[in-house]
Amino acid sequence: MSGTDSPAARLQALFEGHRLTPTQRRIAHSMVRRAADVPFLSSVELAELAGVSQPSVTRFAVALGFDGYPALRRHLREVTPAGPAPDTAPYNEYQQAVESEIENLRHLAQVLADPAPVERAGHLLAASRPLPVLGLRAAAAQAHGFAYFAAKVHPDVRLLNESGSMLYDRIDAAVTAGASALLCFALPRHPRETAEALGYARAAGLTVVTVADSAFAPVAAVSDLLLPAAVGTGLAFDTACAPMLLGRVLLEAMCDGLPQAQARLEEFDARAAARGLFVE
Repeated sequence: MSGTDSPAARLQALFEGHRLTPTQRRIAHSMVRRAADVPFLSSVELAELAGVSQPSVTRFAVALGFDGYPALRRHLREVTPAGPAPDTAPYNEYQQAVESEIENLRHLAQVLADPAPVERAGHLLAASRPLPVLGLRAAAAQAHGFAYFAAKVHPDVRLLNESGSMLYDRIDAAVTAGASALLCFALPRHPRETAEALGYARAAGLTVVTVADSAFAPVAAVSDLLLPAAVGTGLAFDTACAPMLLGRVLLEAMCDGLPQAQARLEEFDARAAARGLFVE
């Protein structure tokens, strides 16, 4: 039996595509670790194994589309063959998370076979002076990374990573300064404030370009151009390799729309060398 045909892999496949809470992911991870035993565990035993309450196990089963835990257990017994464990060790949960991200990157490569949306987004961002880049909560790191590199080639990048009334003040300031577009990174779990801020930005006249985990993400309705890149859900917290890579691709496309991008990079390298900024 191959790693991808193992009980653990089948469990992982069952969980994929479902938006689970951190508690529910803890249950899922416990099930993967005990994949051979879990079809024979009661809800109380699974709750003890995962360190959660029995009602949490019931809610977990419902989140997967079953009427309750007994229905989930019946399903697991039907798909788990009886017999001794195979000699070939299955992927563990960490390897499965990596394999899932590899699959996300493969899908992104397929999406980028048509470069037109990214190229359009790159030119929109290159033309905006200033360029506000929004990312709240889980998406803050993606927005920060993009803004850090974009500032090396774009003359005015403004990172928007704080919520509250100040966020709207900074959107207003960017519009007043002449901004024409806003880039948003939106990742699960999607903050309500992100969608509201994008609606505000569009009403203020900005063209909203969004990197999100799905074309059907909640922010799709308030985005003018949405670029999807799936997140990994195999660990307790989402992994965002594909959104990060898409952000770098978008940077490349933006550079193509900035005639002075290469000159700015060369100027930075010269200053960095003069200051001894890097050790290599």
